[in-house]
Amino acid sequence: MIEWRQAGWRTTVGRIRDAATAGGAPVTYGLIGVCGVVFLISPLSGLGAAHRSEDALLAAQAAYFERWGVIPAELWQGSAHASATPFTALFVHGSWLHLLGNLLFLYVFGTMVEERMGRVRFALFYVGCGYLALVCYAAAHAESEQTLVGASGAISAVLGAFLYLFPKARVTSLFPFLFFLPLRFPAWIVLVFWFALQWAAAQGADAGPGVAYLAHVAGFAAGFLGAWAGYGRRARVKVPATEGDSQP
Repeated sequence: MIEWRQAGWRTTVGRIRDAATAGGAPVTYGLIGVCGVVFLISPLSGLGAAHRSEDALLAAQAAYFERWGVIPAELWQGSAHASATPFTALFVHGSWLHLLGNLLFLYVFGTMVEERMGRVRFALFYVGCGYLALVCYAAAHAESEQTLVGASGAISAVLGAFLYLFPKARVTSLFPFLFFLPLRFPAWIVLVFWFALQWAAAQGADAGPGVAYLAHVAGFAAGFLGAWAGYGRRARVKVPATEGDSQP
């Protein structure tokens, strides 16, 4: 949940927030819908597994990953199919938890960034940064034959753009080491902390199965730098620091 401090008349952030929550972010909602539908009709959801043996289901899932996911060792061979996989992989998720976790982050942060950027620019930004994040991971693990899927790189880019465009927004977060108490912090604290965790995890990760932390790092950096290059300092939405009522 995101909250913004304001004093007096409605701020620019308030207007953007109202427009986004009133249905002004069709690209974000469309991406959520597409990812959901793709997962539901895939063999990964398990919904169509009633008439399959376990071995047949596992074989179908493996074939699905190989067809639509990024395989770093194959990406640099120059085939048209391999070159397209960093795009198709953005809409493929490996499990319900993987899907719902990504879509939650996209819903919370994507609506605001889309409303600030505009629909077409946001769509190009999302796909471009997501593609770049997966390619960066593949370049760092060029010999790996493990399949990479998921929208995490693109969503990390959205987080990076949010940090640049809305540094004063207050984010309600749950931290395990604080007994999952819902606490409000400025977005820059939460997102910088998140980025630091991803960076630290990427240093100890290898090319084996697991979370592609390096793709998160690359996506976040691309999103932040993209927002900086595209909008400059004047586009940053600053909220008055004056104490006052917070508007959810």
